[in-house]
Amino acid sequence: MTKSTISSRKLDHIQLAFESQLSDVDSRFYYEPMLSAHPVTLDVPALTLAGVEMKAPIWISSMTGGAALAGKINLLLAEVCKAYGLGMGLGSCRPVLENSEYSKDFEIRKHMGDQPLFANLGIAQIEELIQQGQLQKMVDMVNRLEANGLIVHVNPLQEWMQPEGDRFVKSPLETIQRVLDFVKFPVIVKEVGQGFGPKSLEALLKLPLEALDYGAFGGTNFSKLENLRRESLERSLLEPVQHVGHTAVEMTQWVNQISARLGQGVNCKRVIVSGGIMNFLDGYYHLQKLQVPSLYAQASPFLKYALEGETALHQFVEAQVKGLALAHTYLTLKENA
Repeated sequence: MTKSTISSRKLDHIQLAFESQLSDVDSRFYYEPMLSAHPVTLDVPALTLAGVEMKAPIWISSMTGGAALAGKINLLLAEVCKAYGLGMGLGSCRPVLENSEYSKDFEIRKHMGDQPLFANLGIAQIEELIQQGQLQKMVDMVNRLEANGLIVHVNPLQEWMQPEGDRFVKSPLETIQRVLDFVKFPVIVKEVGQGFGPKSLEALLKLPLEALDYGAFGGTNFSKLENLRRESLERSLLEPVQHVGHTAVEMTQWVNQISARLGQGVNCKRVIVSGGIMNFLDGYYHLQKLQVPSLYAQASPFLKYALEGETALHQFVEAQVKGLALAHTYLTLKENA
């Protein structure tokens, strides 16, 4: 470090000292500065999903499709997955199923490399395919997108709150079992913002799923989003439903308890923690807390930086990986956290 650099840094310290005082501390972790050198590389524990190795335990949650910007956003997200070894779930692929004008927005495999890519359909669309004897259309859609498998999103509250929403005839559990019996590719099941209660978690953990994705309360709340589209009087009457759900912290505790009780009865391979994950420390907390294989997911931050452009998106992802590497080096979870 040169003398001029040192001088500039010291001047920064003087000017910024009063702005750099904090009173709030993250009490989830022990910080151990004495035991490790700085990480030489940005390597964090790798994992395998759908038979493909991911370089970091970060999943880009399903978020967009069938809109003007969707194709560009999906392309940027695919490229960042390839660059950093991440995985990605597409937004609802209903346009591909219907072969609409937007279906090309989802054809991003060539930009992903070999990284895990999952198509996505709502439980209502799948139930309809079953009723029509057309589940093969779902398989054809996954194959057309060259996806590793399928995400089934379960969203009864969203559909109920949506003015033009669908109504389920069968329980989602019954529909998912039909899917598992029919397909040969991996399946992920996720909620879309309310999370899962303990009985639902137990039922899903018993199934041979590639992953269970929380979609917990605390992130984008699609029940609220749909309710905002209603007329004002009906909107206010239905508003209490928006506050129903389960946080990622609740669900992580339940998953640990259920997994310990079921033992070999757990057939779901891993958990994707999503919903209210604001930064890499939130993700790291759950990865350390969970006693089953896991990774964490975000949607809105990826969307935000993708809209800003390629450079901003890559800077965001690199910061997440750097943060995880630092956390693995210096932080451990407190026993009561």
